[in-house]
Amino acid sequence: MDYVSALLPPVVMAALFIGVIRVIVKTQGGANKAKEDAAVDAAIARAEGARQAATANPDA
Repeated sequence: MDYVSALLPPVVMAALFIGVIRVIVKTQGGANKAKEDAAVDAAIARAEGARQAATANPDA
């Protein structure tokens, strides 16, 4: 019976890991892809703008 208690945690973790990977793969693309891409592009643009503002105004 000790082998069951020794194997249970790795089996449960493996099952949860497979579930997480399946959710990640299933949510790629689809109807929300354009909205997610736009949000990422906007965040990158804000970060780039802040970086350029910081280098243009080092005293600010």
